[in-house]
Amino acid sequence: MSTPPPPKRQWSWRSQAFRGLVYQILAILVLVLAVGYLMSNTFANMRARGIQSGFDFFLQPAGFGIGESLIEFDSSQSYLMAYVIGLTNTLRVALVGLVLATLLGTLIGIGRLTKNTLVKSLCASYVEVTRNIPLLLQLFMWYFAMTELLPPIESPLKPLAGVFFSKNGLQYPLPVWEPGHWGTLIGLCVGIGAWKFWSRHVKQHFEATGHTKPSFLPGMGLFVLFGVIGWLIGGAPSEIDIPEVTEINVVGGGSVTPEYLTLLIGLTVYTSGYIAEVVRAGIQSVSFGQHEAAVALGLKRTQELRLIQLPQAMRVIIPPLTSQYLNLIKNSSLAVAVGYPDLVSISSTALNQTGRAIECIALVMLIYLSLSLLTSALMNIYNRRVRIKDR
Repeated sequence: MSTPPPPKRQWSWRSQAFRGLVYQILAILVLVLAVGYLMSNTFANMRARGIQSGFDFFLQPAGFGIGESLIEFDSSQSYLMAYVIGLTNTLRVALVGLVLATLLGTLIGIGRLTKNTLVKSLCASYVEVTRNIPLLLQLFMWYFAMTELLPPIESPLKPLAGVFFSKNGLQYPLPVWEPGHWGTLIGLCVGIGAWKFWSRHVKQHFEATGHTKPSFLPGMGLFVLFGVIGWLIGGAPSEIDIPEVTEINVVGGGSVTPEYLTLLIGLTVYTSGYIAEVVRAGIQSVSFGQHEAAVALGLKRTQELRLIQLPQAMRVIIPPLTSQYLNLIKNSSLAVAVGYPDLVSISSTALNQTGRAIECIALVMLIYLSLSLLTSALMNIYNRRVRIKDR
C-alpha cells in the first residue's frame, strides 16, 4: 500500500503557517530596527559630548595591578590581559564552588531523608538557614570571620604540618613543577580511564548476576596506582616548596587570600542549601516500590542509593541542578563586595579609568552569557545520557 504524498505548502495569505512566518519576520525586523536606532542615537549623543567609544582601549596599558591571580600581571600589560585575569579568577572560584556545593548539597539532601532524628533536624536547619539569609550578608559574615576572628599572621593556626591559617589567608606546601610531573599527569589520566572501565565492569556484572562488587575503593586504588607509576617513570620528582613563618609574614608555598576563601565558602554554603533540596526532592520522586525491591534483594542503604534511587532520581535532579549551577556562576559577581578581583571588579576598574561604560558592561554581559550557555549545554548533554530511555 503506497503512502500518500506529503501535503504541498500553500504560500498564500489564507495559510495560517504562511501568515505566522510573515509575522515572525516582521517582528524580527522591528526588533532589529529598534536596537539599531537606540545604538545609533546613543553613539551620536556620545560623540556630541566628546565621549570616546570603541574597544581600542583593550590594547592600551591597564595602569593598575591585580592583587591575586594565577597568571603574573603588572600594570604595564593591556586591559585585555586584565580581563583574562579577571575571567580566570572568576572560573577559579566558580569551578571549585560547583564541586564543593554539589558534594555538600548531596550529603545534606541525603541526610534529610535519614531516620536519625538528630541528623535529619540538623540538615533541615542547615537548609532553612542558608537559603533564607541573603548571600551578600553571608559573604559579609564570612569576611568578618576571616579578617577579625582568625589570629594574626605572626601566630597562625597550624592545622597540618606546613599549613598556616590566619587573617592573611591560607598558606600550604606546593610541589615545584618539574618535567617529570608530566609522567604523573599522564598516569592520572590513565587511572581515570581504568576507574571508568572498572565502574562499567561492576555495572555490567550487577546487571548480569544481581551481585554487587565494590566500585569506589578499587577505582580510587587504580587512580592512585597509575598516578604513582607515572610519577616513578617521570623520575619521582619530590621537591616541595614549604611555607615558612617569618617575623612579619609567611613566605613560600602556595596561598589563597581571605577574599578568595570568603567568596568560595559563601557560594558553597549558600548554593549547597538549594542543591540539598533538589537532591531530596529527586530521591523522593522515585517510587517507594523501588525501596521495597532493594530491601527484598538485601541491599544496604548505601547500595540502594547508589544503584537504584540516585540513577532514577537524576532525571529529576539535573534540570533544577543546572539552574543552581548557573546561579552560582552569576552570584560570583558579588566578589566585588569583599574585594576579590573577579571579572566584574576588574571591569569596574577599567570602566572608571577609560570611561567606556557601554563596552565594559557589554563585554562582561557577553562573558557571563557565554559561561551560562556553555554550562547549560554541558548539563543538557549529561541529562540526555542519564535519562531513562523508553524501550
